[in-house]
Amino acid sequence: MLRITIEENPEAMVIKLEGRIAGPWAAELGRLWDEKAPSAAGKKLSLDLRETTFADAGGMKVLRAIYTQTGAAILAGTPWTRYLADEVAGRNEKRMIVEN
Repeated sequence: MLRITIEENPEAMVIKLEGRIAGPWAAELGRLWDEKAPSAAGKKLSLDLRETTFADAGGMKVLRAIYTQTGAAILAGTPWTRYLADEVAGRNEKRMIVEN
């Protein structure tokens, strides 16, 4: 199961993901992103992965697409979410990971 929460204001958007980004939930995240991407243009985007517990190949693909399109800040706090952030952002790319 995946809970997706979007907090948005005129300057910023936070996509908070809680649970497993896998299977149909990864597809739902992709669908939701396609819907929200136009309103994210010009805003500071953050991907909050602190409560994410798993991501399969499909989930990684969606997260990479969001990151590649936006250069989003990635919020991570556990060894697992730091690993996920590294996989999404690419180990050799500059990225912002805020740990809380």
